Amino acid sequence: MKVLLVDDEQDFRETLAKRLLRRGIQAETAGGAVEALAWMKQNPELDAVVLDVKMPGMDGIEALKHIAATHPGVAVLMLSGHAHVETAMKGLELGAFDYLMKPVDIEELVFKLQDACEHKALKGKPGS
Repeated sequence: MKVLLVDDEQDFRETLAKRLLRRGIQAETAGGAVEALAWMKQNPELDAVVLDVKMPGMDGIEALKHIAATHPGVAVLMLSGHAHVETAMKGLELGAFDYLMKPVDIEELVFKLQDACEHKALKGKPGS
């Protein structure tokens, strides 16, 4: 599984990438939405994106709109350090697979990533 972690907090994304790698998940990182979208354009073979909601410049909701339009086969999990039901609902309405709170439990994240990728794979099969 190949995942892109998008978060403006460098320590958080680097630590999370290392923890995912220990569980057999290849994780690339981006420090913001614009960087992530540029990376995705160059690297289309991607299974999932873990996307922080609150970032400087383009926020996670705006990035989600771009990802849904240009990479519909990529599962997106939204992350937030702030509990806002409206933001979570907006993300889900725009196509995010799920919404998790920081600090994220690594086992829960791995489970959600696997679930999201399986769901995307099933959804893409004819007759699904």
